[in-house]
Amino acid sequence: MRLADKFNELRNRNETALLAYVCAGDPDIDSTPRIVDSLIKGGADIIELGLPFSDPVADGPTIQAASERALSGGMNPDRYFELVGSLDVQVPLVCMTYYNLIFKRGIERFVKDCVSSGISGLIIPDLPAEESNDLANCCSKEGVDLIFLVAPVTTDERIEMILSKTSGFVYIVSRLGVTGTRSNVTAATSDIISRVRTDIPKAVGFGISNAEQAAKIIDAGADGVIVGSAFVDIIASGDNVDKRLEDLTTEIKAVCRRD
Repeated sequence: MRLADKFNELRNRNETALLAYVCAGDPDIDSTPRIVDSLIKGGADIIELGLPFSDPVADGPTIQAASERALSGGMNPDRYFELVGSLDVQVPLVCMTYYNLIFKRGIERFVKDCVSSGISGLIIPDLPAEESNDLANCCSKEGVDLIFLVAPVTTDERIEMILSKTSGFVYIVSRLGVTGTRSNVTAATSDIISRVRTDIPKAVGFGISNAEQAAKIIDAGADGVIVGSAFVDIIASGDNVDKRLEDLTTEIKAVCRRD
């Protein structure tokens, strides 16, 4: 399913999208399909599957540790695409990874692997929009959305440029720094949401870990909320993982339904 179709479907139901991030292969490759199923059972609308990289500069300690566990368990691009292709899901899948892995594999090959495995979109935190033409052209040709990030310090001029290159949704970073759970959502988040003037769906991530925070993001005008580290923390604990993932997803998705 294309990301645009999912956002349109949710908009017609007056719902905000819940995007759930987990690192593929964490804690091991065999567990990932079960983890994805738990998130979908809880109501996740879109699954972001991280392809782990040895130097994930945009990620905080929680997701860095998940990447290390996945890499130690043998996760690599070949196994990643094999794993994603084996998933039997009815929601869009998005790959979040770093440009070095794409460049090393070859841009065209990587994008075609996304298509054949059922991936609808790509998020590459370390690829500036200004340097993305080769990947953007290939993604456009193959029908894969290329999603860029906008941060609170991004200028209005650069926001406009980024929006001209992004598709699927624009990833709004709620605060400065790296990924990880936080206790509050700042006024800067509301400001950046309002500054991103576009019809492209706006999904907000970095620091959202519970229903209360998600509700504030939704009230500020987001079309989607992205939750990652809170799910990864549950996976890392090894304690009743499937049920706790489903329960947390259900709690957050409940505030995404605005009936």
